[in-house]
Amino acid sequence: MDRELPQLKPQAASIFDSWLWKMAWRDSRRSRKRLFLFMSAIVLGIAALVAINSFGDNLSRSVDEQARELIGADLVLTTNKEISKKTEAFLAGISPERSQEVAFPSMVMFPRSGGVRLAQVKALQGKFPYYGDWETQPTQAVAQFRKANENRQRIALVDDALLVQLNARPGDSVKVGKLMFYVAGRVMKIPGQTAVSTTVAPTVFIPRVFLAETGLLERGSRVTYRSYYQFEPGTDVDKYVKNISPRLDKLGINSDTVTERKQQTGRAFADLTKFLNLVAFVALLLGCVGVASAVHLYVKEKIASVAVLRCLGASGQQAFLIYLIQTSLMGFIGALIGAALGTVLQLVLPAVFGSFLPVEVVTTVSWKAVAQGIGAGLVIAILFALLPLLVIRKIAPLRTLRSSYDDDVTGRDPLQWAVYLVIAVSIFGFAYWQIRDWKTALGFTAGLAFAFGVLTAMGQLLMVLVRRFFPVSWSYIWRQSLANLYRPQNQTLILVISIGLGAFLIATLYLTQTLLLSRVQLSASGNQANMVLFDIQNEQKAGVQQLAQQHRLPVLQTVPVVTMRLAEINGRTVDAIQKDTSANVPDWALTREYRVTYRDTLISSEKLTAGKAPYQADGNVYISVEKGYLERTKLKLGDTLTFNVQGLLIPTIVAGTRDVDWNRIQTNFLIVFPNGVLEQAPQFHVLLTRVGDTQQSARFQRDLVLRYPNVSAIDLGLILQTIDEVLEKVSFVIQFMALFSIITGLLVLSSSVIISKYQRIQESVLLRTLGANRRQILLITLIEYLFLGLIAAFSGIVLSLFASWGLAYFVFEIPFMPNFAPLLAVIGVVTGLTILIGLFNSRGVLVRPPLEVLRAEA
Repeated sequence: MDRELPQLKPQAASIFDSWLWKMAWRDSRRSRKRLFLFMSAIVLGIAALVAINSFGDNLSRSVDEQARELIGADLVLTTNKEISKKTEAFLAGISPERSQEVAFPSMVMFPRSGGVRLAQVKALQGKFPYYGDWETQPTQAVAQFRKANENRQRIALVDDALLVQLNARPGDSVKVGKLMFYVAGRVMKIPGQTAVSTTVAPTVFIPRVFLAETGLLERGSRVTYRSYYQFEPGTDVDKYVKNISPRLDKLGINSDTVTERKQQTGRAFADLTKFLNLVAFVALLLGCVGVASAVHLYVKEKIASVAVLRCLGASGQQAFLIYLIQTSLMGFIGALIGAALGTVLQLVLPAVFGSFLPVEVVTTVSWKAVAQGIGAGLVIAILFALLPLLVIRKIAPLRTLRSSYDDDVTGRDPLQWAVYLVIAVSIFGFAYWQIRDWKTALGFTAGLAFAFGVLTAMGQLLMVLVRRFFPVSWSYIWRQSLANLYRPQNQTLILVISIGLGAFLIATLYLTQTLLLSRVQLSASGNQANMVLFDIQNEQKAGVQQLAQQHRLPVLQTVPVVTMRLAEINGRTVDAIQKDTSANVPDWALTREYRVTYRDTLISSEKLTAGKAPYQADGNVYISVEKGYLERTKLKLGDTLTFNVQGLLIPTIVAGTRDVDWNRIQTNFLIVFPNGVLEQAPQFHVLLTRVGDTQQSARFQRDLVLRYPNVSAIDLGLILQTIDEVLEKVSFVIQFMALFSIITGLLVLSSSVIISKYQRIQESVLLRTLGANRRQILLITLIEYLFLGLIAAFSGIVLSLFASWGLAYFVFEIPFMPNFAPLLAVIGVVTGLTILIGLFNSRGVLVRPPLEVLRAEA
């Protein structure tokens, strides 16, 4: 303590006592560097929290300000049904300012480069978008395209992603169906569209006037019809839609207003920011573990000062409050620095999330996010600091004459259990505050507790095993290094927890990403199909099969597909069920268009779970449905379903359920009819084949487009590449946040080593006095941190394997086959960093002469 002590007065301890604040300030003079290290442990966690919360607030505000640009209109009406003349008259009368769009998937080809790909074709007519602007190169291409319907010019606008993939450029021609279109420009962005969506489903825009001439709209084609409307200023669009919604429902038309899209977008990105907040919160908790460790070591060094205070008349509570004030102030300063850093960091986040954002985010300081970050950081830091600080209350004045620290802290303090409980409740409260779901919040809290428990157990196990099976026959350097793992004031637990948790996050991220990719890649392995042809008409079936054989492609499977709608359930019409508010059947099951097939047997991707396969008996049609569909629609075996097939009603009976592996590249269906029922119904066919390489795929697709322009092909190899690109972007976002946990772990490691440097110097003096040289001490330090890094990284990897297995088994329901090579790289990197930081921070121990420390001690 400072030598000039104010006069002590026996009084009740109060945090508002000025004497306590003076003593806290005076005592901190010799320890401020260590207190700043304690403070630094929580800076990054708070920075991440403030940055994400600020980004979420700014995104929400930007969505509100740019809401109309999300859909480019005041109202969008969408239907998958072919529009009749009566429906068209109704749609045309809603507003005089209307744009029409017909969207469908189709193969497109660029003759100059020879590139072919399945794209989303949108035949557009009108002034859409009414709000926001197209971003094209060149800019005049938009005006030229809008006049194309009137001037009957074959002009197309093509997404930039598609031009880049197929090595095409503006000025080229693109073949859509039977027609060639001049590519007037590349589309960089349109209202409401993100870079990810254009990568997954690149679009070719053509004038609607040429739609019929393309020859692409055949019976059974999957077509979406959209109408975009602009209303007079001041019109209550939501009220208008509410008035016409009964008619829209009857026609099978979905509506989308600015208000609805704003809510959908807000919810989607609110979920993202909540998830990232939880990741940032893990970084903060990791820093708080460092706080607990730093304060623990700090308290040990202050025991003599506390004992002197007690001898001078201070109570245990007063001594406790002095150091609580110190740590609280440092925590508050750390929170302020973290909040400032997070406010600056949020400027980077729009670039990090740019591919996923449908609006341009304008960043400003969010004082609400700053206050939340400071409050959460300060509360959590104080709670974690309380655990070691509680020991100060039990330090007796006689401690000035004793050297055993354990004499003062034997037994469990009941208040420690109370602090543990408050910490758990605080973590649960924060998680619930972020996600508003108590079950998920409880799971998050339990998961963190489990992770900390496993890492703590690993650290304890290491110390027990080293002590129990100590290699007494090994060399002195190895024995001294291993003894440091369980010596008093060792760092084994804190480093295993902090570095292990960081390694756990990164490894789990990698394994989960690999699971998602393998889920698709497994479908393309072996001799399974990797190309699907669909929209093949009856008269084209033989020709497409012959074309595949000419290119030496196997015809693995051909499947007929019939489109139909549900008319009745158990004798009740769909209209009657929709009007019945007590009905349990979801609306989507009543209004959707069903694509079914017919066969009497199951295929390799199906497994019978109840009842029988499709069959006919006694003049009845017995169908098989997918197990999940039966559960979601609240149906049961024996129920009757009547389907409308192009005006013909076909009654059926549910005979059995199937468990369908939707991840297999097979023709999987919700509903399967038996043979002998749908053969004469209007239908199209799907053909599955396998291509050997990209060159063979390109040649076949070029010939397919030339001969059968309405037939579309899905190249699984290209889909895998696209999925990989999207997952890389998602992975980058999550890795960006996980980086906070890693850096925090390294800071915790650094602060723990620095704070315990005083003891290291004492040990160095003893070793040097006994004849050890600098090389030996360096090797002792290196080996100790080698073991600490290895056990920390190994613990994190083991934990990530369990977590990833749980995701694979319970969530993705696929085999868990991890690739261990990258995991070994994680172990190597984490261990190497641990050694480097340990040696760097211990360099003072190696260069301090023994006499210097002995004089300081004297």
